[in-house]
Amino acid sequence: MKLTIRHRTTYRYARPVVLQPHRMILRPRSSHDVVVLASSLVCSPDAQLDWTQDVFGNLIATGTFAEPTSELVITGNLTVEQLAEAWPVFRIAPEAHSFPFQYSRDDLADLGALHIPEHDDFEGRLEGWARAFVRGATTDTLSLLKDLNAGVLGPVAYRVRDEEGTQSPLETLALASGSCRDIAALFIEAVRHLGFGARAVSGYLFDAEARTDDPGSTHAWAEVYLPGAGWIAFDPTHRRLGGASLIPVAVARSNRQIMPIVGGYVGAPEDFVAMEVEVSVTP
Repeated sequence: MKLTIRHRTTYRYARPVVLQPHRMILRPRSSHDVVVLASSLVCSPDAQLDWTQDVFGNLIATGTFAEPTSELVITGNLTVEQLAEAWPVFRIAPEAHSFPFQYSRDDLADLGALHIPEHDDFEGRLEGWARAFVRGATTDTLSLLKDLNAGVLGPVAYRVRDEEGTQSPLETLALASGSCRDIAALFIEAVRHLGFGARAVSGYLFDAEARTDDPGSTHAWAEVYLPGAGWIAFDPTHRRLGGASLIPVAVARSNRQIMPIVGGYVGAPEDFVAMEVEVSVTP
C-alpha cells in the first residue's frame, strides 16, 4: 500500500523574532516494512538544513535561519510503501518462546539502557502491575506481551492531550488516562520491569476506517526485542500487534528524544502566539 504523508507545522509570533536552530525528525529510514519512495522538507523562511544521524540511526535535520520572522512554517512530505503484513508470524528463537528467558550476553550488552526501567518505582507499584499479567511460573512470551498490550486500556483511557512532554508511567496509572505517547511509555516501562528490551517509536498512523474529517495523525507506540524475531511493534493505544498501518519515523529510549520538531527563539515569552500542526495520511 502506497501512502502520501503531509506534516505541516506553523509557528506564529507577535513580532519578528530570531529563530534558534530547529531539530527536525520528519524523514524515516527505509526498512523491510516501510520503503521511502520520495521525501521533501521545506522551511519558510528558508533554512540551511544539515543532515546527521543520531545514536539510534534516526535521520536528523537541523535548520539554521538567517533572518528574523513572525511566522515559521515547516512542511514535510513523504511517499512511502507500507509492506507490513496485517497478520504477521514472528519467528521467535526457541530459547525465548517461554517467559522468563535470558537474552544472550551480546544482546544484553547491545540493548543497554533499552533494557533498564527509566523511572523510579520505589514501592514496586508499576512492577506489581506488570507482573499481574504473568499467568504462571512459565508462560508463552508472545502471549504475555499480547495480554499486556491489550490490557493497558483497562486501567487507562485514551485522551487527546495537547500539553508538551510525556507523563510518567505512574502518573498515567494514577490519572487513569493519557495520550498515545503516555500509553506507549507505560507499556515500555512495564515490559522493561519484566526484563524485556523495549524502545519508543514515533511516526504516523493510517486508519482506513477513520472519518473523512480525520485525515491522519502523528502517533507513538513501542517495539520489543525478541531473539529471532527482532523488533516487534506493539501499539497499546489501539491494541494492535505488528507494523501494519504504522509508518515509523524514529526510535529511541524514550519519547522525549524523538519529538518531531524541537527549537526555540530569542525574545519574550509573550512573543509566541500559537502553534498549529496539520497531518494527512492518504492512499
